[in-house]
Amino acid sequence: MAHYRASESKREQFRRYLEKSGVLDTLTSIVGHTQPSDQDFGPPGLDLQQLIEVLVALYEEPDKPNNALDFIKLHLGAAGPDPADVEALRTEISELQQKCEALTEENNELKNKLMQCEPAPEEKPAE
Repeated sequence: MAHYRASESKREQFRRYLEKSGVLDTLTSIVGHTQPSDQDFGPPGLDLQQLIEVLVALYEEPDKPNNALDFIKLHLGAAGPDPADVEALRTEISELQQKCEALTEENNELKNKLMQCEPAPEEKPAE
């Protein structure tokens, strides 16, 4: 009986932790008024099984993170890309745009040279 109360107390503490950190409000707003089912739960892309696994992992975490929402986002893959990756991709995009502009300019120059080298098409006399 004491084990039951201890686990109930741990569950209640976890529920309060989720409530204080805003997880319950966020999940409620995400899920909205939909009824949970295996096929249709919440917005598209929300995997109920994956969400449950992340919540269990958070429950079993000995040192609870200060920001439970960040923990959940990170483990659901919704935390977003690494800022260093974003900066590297922006640099690559900029370089590729410059290369594209240079190639477009070169293409136009080569077309002009080709037009100058080709003889003008002769008009056929009307019969």
